[in-house]
Amino acid sequence: MATEHFSTRYQDLDTWPSLDILSAFYEGQLSAVAAVRSSLPAIAAAAEEATLRLRRGGRLVYAGAGTSGRIGVQDGTELPPTFNWPDDKLVYLIAGGEGAIMKAVENAEDSVEEGIAGVRQHGIGPDDVVIGVAASGRTPFTIAALREAKARGAQTIGISNNPDAPILEACSHPILADTGEEVIAGSTRMKAGTAQKVILNLLSSLIMVRMGRVYRGLMVNMRATNAKLRRRSEVMVSQITGCDDAKAAEAIRQADGDLKSAVLIALGASPSQAQDALAKSGGNLREALADFMKTA
Repeated sequence: MATEHFSTRYQDLDTWPSLDILSAFYEGQLSAVAAVRSSLPAIAAAAEEATLRLRRGGRLVYAGAGTSGRIGVQDGTELPPTFNWPDDKLVYLIAGGEGAIMKAVENAEDSVEEGIAGVRQHGIGPDDVVIGVAASGRTPFTIAALREAKARGAQTIGISNNPDAPILEACSHPILADTGEEVIAGSTRMKAGTAQKVILNLLSSLIMVRMGRVYRGLMVNMRATNAKLRRRSEVMVSQITGCDDAKAAEAIRQADGDLKSAVLIALGASPSQAQDALAKSGGNLREALADFMKTA
């Protein structure tokens, strides 16, 4: 596996000056990001299908072990505050259980049985989207989870940093970022991990855009859970509608904090009209605005 290879270029790394070591690490990070470029079409295809399933009420499921599993958890946990993605529409299948997120659990990644059991326990089905992440592409737990999910009709996305890896055969949407050998041999928390995070950022963000949770590049579905975000909500309503800050704040109050409804209210809709327009558009603000402006 390329991610496990030892590079003679770095065999005396520990004797180098600190700045030279950091330069090598930095170059590795840049090459990791560059490795994602060729996978953009695969990411786009995976996101398009995922959107169709999630619109039917499906869940996003992240499966992985060790570093890969933790990166998946990080991506998933950022979706509710950023896009107001429902917490009950997120599932984490982590080798070794929740405790493995904070502390390594020995041999957990080798358990095929645990991978299968997790999928069955959560009743993964045809509307669900399962994302398996494994730098080696050979992690038994993750591959087993993907195969079981695929057999149950779910969409399966496999992310690997090694070509010709089993995980790419076990899923319906293979995504490869061939990051090659690590500066510190086998330390896939570095180049491989960076590429995985980039892929997940791209994939989940595109899904959220396609789900109508972004409008004009703005996070119109975000949860305003503190003063900074409440102020950001007011700025966004003002920016979209052209109203002043006071009117934006009042619209948000009438909308009980829902930014999309507040936009429509600021443009003259009643709270019930705003809710009806958004319900009709499936929560898509652009479509709701177009329909409302036709009748306004």
